Amino acid sequence: MKSKLGIAPIAWWNDDLAELSDDVSLEECLRQAHEAGFTGMETGRRFPMDMNELGPILKRYDMSVCGGWFSGLLLDGDIEAEKERIRAQMDFFIAAGAPCIVYGETARSIQGIRSAPLATKPRLSEEDIRAYGRKMTQFAEWCAAEGMPLAYHHHMAAPIETEAELDLLMKYSGRALHLLFDTGHMYFAGGNLLRVIDNHHARISHVHTKDVRSAVIDRLDRNTESFLDAVVKGAFTVPGDGSINFLPIIERLADYGYEGWFVVEAEQDPVLNPPLEMARRGHAALIQLMEQAEYEVEGSKNRWLMRLARDFRLLAI
Repeated sequence: MKSKLGIAPIAWWNDDLAELSDDVSLEECLRQAHEAGFTGMETGRRFPMDMNELGPILKRYDMSVCGGWFSGLLLDGDIEAEKERIRAQMDFFIAAGAPCIVYGETARSIQGIRSAPLATKPRLSEEDIRAYGRKMTQFAEWCAAEGMPLAYHHHMAAPIETEAELDLLMKYSGRALHLLFDTGHMYFAGGNLLRVIDNHHARISHVHTKDVRSAVIDRLDRNTESFLDAVVKGAFTVPGDGSINFLPIIERLADYGYEGWFVVEAEQDPVLNPPLEMARRGHAALIQLMEQAEYEVEGSKNRWLMRLARDFRLLAI
């Protein structure tokens, strides 16, 4: 089994919370990610959307674009309007050789509203999700035909947050709509991570290995505190630093034949959690887990680290 390890720039600069941003350039962000061992990075606000400009920078740090967020409005919007909105990003991602565009539904979402408690998230009926699934399928089919598939991101405080909501969206949408499986968001939403994989493995095309601090989540008052409040309090972290046991998750994905990107996405305070240090910790944890799950991680540095991790385990035995 083959896989690739990527990271999101949200650990360095948070697009929703300026106060949780490190004052580093794009080049320094890429340099640190490369030093930590990653070979791909999702896009963020400091990425130029032009491969003529970005390409030489990526090459300098031996990095590639491994995805990136699109703020979709299709729940309340028009498909033709969404085609126009996504066109520039699609052309850029095709030029960059990205595996997918990450579709996040922001219509009615309260994920970016600090004053909106988690309990006030939008609620859709089954019929609402049926209609939404049809629209998402048509849009995903068009995107795929244009050369860039979508990966749908279930998300806290968004219309599709819970396991039950995700089940309905998958039920009422076609196979052209791929799924981004985010461990941290599904854990936060109270879902069963292994069951989600069992039910929807055929649609999973991208994975966010987001860890959580369950003590932070358990203490939240969802009637008064928002998603962004949870982020500020430290709800998320990198693999190996939180509460999720990733080994059975990665093994289950391997059992179903998943070969693709595992992306570390952990928004948190860069002062309390220095991004380079956290990137190294997350990468080291994933390398060990990948070796145990018998994945080969692409990139010579990664293979050397995997052999080293395996040798240390054998010595410990």
